[in-house]
Amino acid sequence: FSFRYPGGRSGCSGELPPSQQRHSGEYRPVEKYGINPDKVITVHNAVEPNDKKRSEYETCGLKNKVVTFLGRITYQKGPEYFVEAAHKILQYDPTIHFVMAGTGDLLPKMIRRVAQLKMGANFHFTGFLKGNDVDQMFAMSDVFVMPSISEPFGIVPLEAMRLDVPCVISKQSGVSEVLQNVLKVDFWDINGLADSIYGLCHYPKLSELFKKAGKEEVDNLKWEFASKKIKAVYEKAIEITR
Repeated sequence: FSFRYPGGRSGCSGELPPSQQRHSGEYRPVEKYGINPDKVITVHNAVEPNDKKRSEYETCGLKNKVVTFLGRITYQKGPEYFVEAAHKILQYDPTIHFVMAGTGDLLPKMIRRVAQLKMGANFHFTGFLKGNDVDQMFAMSDVFVMPSISEPFGIVPLEAMRLDVPCVISKQSGVSEVLQNVLKVDFWDINGLADSIYGLCHYPKLSELFKKAGKEEVDNLKWEFASKKIKAVYEKAIEITR
């Protein structure tokens, strides 16, 4: 099953092999400011562990699949691509529900677009969520989507993965450099985004694979490891200046 048009562009096209890629955290200062790459070290963000299991949170009461976007509803976060992908998916499965959690300058536009596409019965806006409400939302979700156009890192997928939620993220996000057990698409590839969401909603083995592997991966992305790397950088800098 695919939402791609015949001969359409693949979300994988034009990507450099890993050996030729450079972390975005290194690329910007090196290319933009001409800094010696030997002086640039990338230390990625992490996430606090969650001691509560998914089963300890309230359920939403829906038997249908729930797909969630959570973040600022601004151009940078790509909410428009989430709405358009939802519309494509609902043409094939009208039982799925989509949630857009957050606020931002594009919220009124997203509400109007959802109404224009007649998706109101399947599309829900929660407003701003914080603290335990964020984890509660993830516990109700079957898929988390982050279609960011530009994202220095993006911790939200890590927060979703620690509650066993499979994720679809944009290749343009900084966190895509770190995470392996997620589905990655170009932010502009609405068909690829719809494919990924639909697959996670309809193929249980695929979903379970990303739930299990994703949870194991994110449990190893701890702040204590990031802090040790930062400490090592400072120690090396001190050693060089002696």
